[in-house]
Amino acid sequence: MLIKVARNSGFCFGVEKAVNKAFDATQKNQENIYSLGPIIHNKQVIGKLSETGLDVVNTIEEIQRGTIIIRSHGVGKNIYEQAKTKALEIIDTTCPFVRRIQNIVKDYYHKGYKIAVIGDPKHPEVIGINGWCDNQALIVQNESDLPKDMDHFQKLCIVVQTTMPISRFETLSEQLSQRAEHVEKFDTTCFATKERQESAKELALEVDAMVVIGGYNSSNTQKLVEICKGIRPNSTFHIETAAALSPEDFHGFKSVGITAGASTPEWIIQDVIKYLNNLNKFNN
Repeated sequence: MLIKVARNSGFCFGVEKAVNKAFDATQKNQENIYSLGPIIHNKQVIGKLSETGLDVVNTIEEIQRGTIIIRSHGVGKNIYEQAKTKALEIIDTTCPFVRRIQNIVKDYYHKGYKIAVIGDPKHPEVIGINGWCDNQALIVQNESDLPKDMDHFQKLCIVVQTTMPISRFETLSEQLSQRAEHVEKFDTTCFATKERQESAKELALEVDAMVVIGGYNSSNTQKLVEICKGIRPNSTFHIETAAALSPEDFHGFKSVGITAGASTPEWIIQDVIKYLNNLNKFNN
C-alpha cells in the first residue's frame, strides 16, 4: 500500500510558537502557571504540558497569582484588563493571524462599524474576537444563521474565523454585503489553513483513502475531514493518534494519504506513518 503525506500538514508556525512559549514558561517556573483554556486543541500536547506544571483553567477567576498564558486562539480585551488588575504575569501566545483580526475589529468598531464575524460562535477564537467589540458582533456560521429580518446597516465590517473554508467566507460575506450601505470585507483566513485545505484536497484525489490526524475538537482539523469526506466519503478516517486505527480499515486499498491539522505535532504524525508502514510489512 502506497503511503503519501500531504505537502502541508501538522503544526503551523503560530501553534509551534505558542507551544514552545508554554514549555519555556514551565521550565523556568514550575509553580502557578495557568492556561486560560487549552493553548491548542490537541489533548496529547496539553497532556505533556500538564506534566511539566501547566494548569489549564476555565476562568480567570480561578487564578489568584502567578502567570497566565493566553491561548493561541486569543481572548477578549476584558481578560487582559482582569489579568492586569490581578497583577498576573501575561505570556501571550495569540496566533498573529488571530491578533490581526482582533485589531481590525477593535479599529472598525471604534469607527462606528457593525462587526460581522463569519465563524463558529462557540469557538474560543470567535468568542475572543467578539470581546474586542464589546460582544456586539453579528456571528454567522451558516446561511441559516442569517436572520430574515436582519437590520440594514450603514457601515459593516466583515471578518472570518481563521479556520473557516474559503468558500464559506465568500458565500456568506457576499450575502452580508447586501445588508449594508458601506462594507469593509477582510479575508482573515490564515495561509496555513488555506495551504492545508488545498493540499488535503489534492492528495484525496490521488489516493484510495485518507487519514486525517488531529483533535476531535479542532476546528481546522474538522474542516480537513469535511474536505476529504467530500472526495472520499467512505474512506476518510479522523483520528487523534495511531491507536485509533485498525488493520481492517485499510483492507483493499492500494494507496492512503495522510494529512494533519495545524495543532498536530510531528511525533503523532510519525507514529501514524510508522503504523501504516508496519501494516505494509505484515501484509507482505
